[in-house]
Amino acid sequence: MTHQPGTEPYDVVVVGGSGVDTVVRVPTLPVPAADSVPVPPVVEYAGHTGTGVALGCAALGLRTGFLDFIGDDPQGSLIRERLAGTGVDFRPLISPHGTRRSVNLVAPDGRRTSLHDARDPLDLRMPPEHYLPALRRARHVHLSITHFTRFLYDDIAALGLPVSTDLHDWDGLTCHHKEFAFRSDLVFLSTAGAGERIGAVMREILREGRASAVIATAGAGGAYLLGAEDRSPRHVPAAVPPGPVVDSNGAGDAFTSGFLHGHLAGLEFGECARRGALAGAHACVAHGTHTAPLDAAALAAWAGGEPRAGAADTVPA
Repeated sequence: MTHQPGTEPYDVVVVGGSGVDTVVRVPTLPVPAADSVPVPPVVEYAGHTGTGVALGCAALGLRTGFLDFIGDDPQGSLIRERLAGTGVDFRPLISPHGTRRSVNLVAPDGRRTSLHDARDPLDLRMPPEHYLPALRRARHVHLSITHFTRFLYDDIAALGLPVSTDLHDWDGLTCHHKEFAFRSDLVFLSTAGAGERIGAVMREILREGRASAVIATAGAGGAYLLGAEDRSPRHVPAAVPPGPVVDSNGAGDAFTSGFLHGHLAGLEFGECARRGALAGAHACVAHGTHTAPLDAAALAAWAGGEPRAGAADTVPA
């Protein structure tokens, strides 16, 4: 069933990337080779990248729409329940293939390994009559890298809308990510996939695509920002978390929402990245996935008290 959007404008429309995370707290990563490893209670959360960006943007006061496929299953119901009352205007379609899932193994220091079940078939498509009414009222679109979202780029371009995406741990080589990398105005990724080649990957995105900025997050190492006028990526120091780090699930999505909040307010990229770092640090002190996104008042108070991000350090070539 297709839901018909109303007439309200959106600051951000997030497309794709909902799912459920089953979080298993393990004594160490990698998990010991054993027939059985005792763990604390296993918990399920509405998670995945699109959910995190949508919740983060809404918590920061942005008018947020969220379009995706979910299953007619308990996991789909969990996502609906989590998004209800958050300010996210969630408009899902039912997929016969079920709701995406991940099993996330989380170590005591907050590091995690995610086992991802994407489950969408390659021929899954979102009907234009479902997404076009929402896009026509959007200031900005954020596409998760689920396969069906790549088919929205032509309509987004025809509407003249800016678009962002998160490539996650892209190594700079896998073909699936390239269209997202080269057709987006803001490109987020982590340093995990490319390693020491991350600087070259960032420059390739800027050179071959349409991006005005590429942002690579590095966990506790902060992030790196490369704009069109930069000769090399600028280092953005990590923010000091406001408490003990217990879970890094969703920190990258929180970073993205903090950055987009600053960008839509007209702030320069360095300040946007600093706000992203604050939102990402905040996410690491809460158990679970997307359970306590940073709100606008807390971000404003924290941003006013933190030193500004430096610009001296660079990433490897």
